[in-house]
Amino acid sequence: ERLLLCTGKVYYDLLEKKRNDKREDVAIVRVEQLYPLPAKQLRAAFERYPNARAIWVQEEPSNMGAWQYMHSIFVNKELGLDVNLEYVARKSSASPATGFKKIHDQQQERIVRQAFGEE
Repeated sequence: ERLLLCTGKVYYDLLEKKRNDKREDVAIVRVEQLYPLPAKQLRAAFERYPNARAIWVQEEPSNMGAWQYMHSIFVNKELGLDVNLEYVARKSSASPATGFKKIHDQQQERIVRQAFGEE
């Protein structure tokens, strides 16, 4: 089982893959409020999938976006959860965009495949 947490439009790419591949072993939680975090709802998701591998998915490079914030929340156990949150993102970069649609699409596809454990 996988519990994918994300924010923004990457949710739709993940949802499309889940539906197309009929992946019942993957749950997706869209976190749209980062501060304050919806702690009660997040705890409920983790309680519903206690054995799932928790993965933060973002389309931004790993040095941007919400990953570092979410990682600190889970490392410091601010939600009262003992969860090892992993992440899938683009490689660190000085720019959030590649500047080339073809490369962007390839990276986006790789992010989705990695989130589903296909790479």
